[in-house]
Amino acid sequence: MDKTLALNALSSLAHETRLDAFRLLIQAGSPGIPAGQIAESLDVVQNTMSSHLSILARAQLVEKTRDGRVIRYHANYDHMRELLVYLLEDCCRGNSEICLPIAELAGFRERADVAS
Repeated sequence: MDKTLALNALSSLAHETRLDAFRLLIQAGSPGIPAGQIAESLDVVQNTMSSHLSILARAQLVEKTRDGRVIRYHANYDHMRELLVYLLEDCCRGNSEICLPIAELAGFRERADVAS
């Protein structure tokens, strides 16, 4: 990923509603969520949500598919991973004590331990 793509992705997430929408789509997984349902879930007017989703789509963080009259949005996991790799590729000059694997930073290990 180049710096321009990273900046576009990061700037698109630098808004509360867009960040909430992106996180909602990440949680939804591959089925995605219809645009109207995203707006309803976040208590945002549909045309305003459409503008936010368009910004995320231009930043390549989300993709949309049409199913009849319904537009369904999906997180673009490949682009998200590329952005995370770009942000972490020079992390702490390889010092593993400072730069732990991202799964540990996100607390997935603790959540998995609680679930078992």
